[in-house]
Amino acid sequence: MCQRSFASAEFALKKKRTRREKFLADMERVVPWARLVAVIEPLYPTAGRVGRQPMGVPKMLRMYLLQQWYGLADEALEDAIYDSQALRDFVGIDLSRESVPDATTLLKFRRLLVTNDLTKELFEEINAHLAQQGLLMRAGTIVDATIIAAPSSTKNASGERDPEMHQAKKGNQWHHGMKAHIGVDAESGIVHSLVSTAANVNDVTQAGALLHGDEDNAFGDAGYRGVDKREEAEGPQWHIAMQPGKRNQLSDSALGQMLEKVEKIKASIRAKVEHPFHVIKNLFRHRKTRYRGLAKNHAQLFSLFGLANLVITKRRLLAVHGGGAS
Repeated sequence: MCQRSFASAEFALKKKRTRREKFLADMERVVPWARLVAVIEPLYPTAGRVGRQPMGVPKMLRMYLLQQWYGLADEALEDAIYDSQALRDFVGIDLSRESVPDATTLLKFRRLLVTNDLTKELFEEINAHLAQQGLLMRAGTIVDATIIAAPSSTKNASGERDPEMHQAKKGNQWHHGMKAHIGVDAESGIVHSLVSTAANVNDVTQAGALLHGDEDNAFGDAGYRGVDKREEAEGPQWHIAMQPGKRNQLSDSALGQMLEKVEKIKASIRAKVEHPFHVIKNLFRHRKTRYRGLAKNHAQLFSLFGLANLVITKRRLLAVHGGGAS
């Protein structure tokens, strides 16, 4: 085991423990590191230019996860690791012995993940780990979608917007970007399926692709009206929210009160689908697409929702490993 540098030892003796340190300590315990490293290692280069050994998969994976958690560009992450002892400790870098991998190295690592469809495999490995812990029940599915904005500026090399992104109207406002369609386990709130489309694609057309096939019941908001008539969505019993206009017109009769109670029960179940969206948009700060084209952004969403699953189940995972959440 390497001896700690003076800077690292001094940092460890400070009295206040920051929220970042608490979060990273929790992630250190709940991320299934060995499983994720095993996905990447078979395709990772074993030698660099002129015989240089590349940075190992565990450190590159940790850098990649930091990038997803904190919404940082390659150069910004490199700077942040140099600036933060907490981040260096998490990655396992001692500046007295080695430098931080530069932005180009991280870019090549990310391209390796995208080119080989490894982010989907990482997502599936995380879910397999959660299933082994008894946290993925697969009794029912909640479907929903969210718009992720794309830059509308044409100040780029091509002089045009991303041609794979489109506009969609939500309420009285137009949004330009893509949609992330997810299927969520109705019991645990874990995301088990993901489809990415342009923003103008109707939610109901993707509902069938979000089912895993074993659920007895499926839930959706009013935007999924008619889903039970679609051949690709056959199987479960669908519970779709009543249109807001019709719900507002419910009478105060016994039947009206019963229907209102049913709608509240359905809404309480559907509420779980909002948790993953909250995690990636508010905690991970992923409110805009980072790349051009659907493919790269779709690949990143697999990473983000896989990590969101770990955040959503963090307390239960920590209890399994002994000790509560920090």
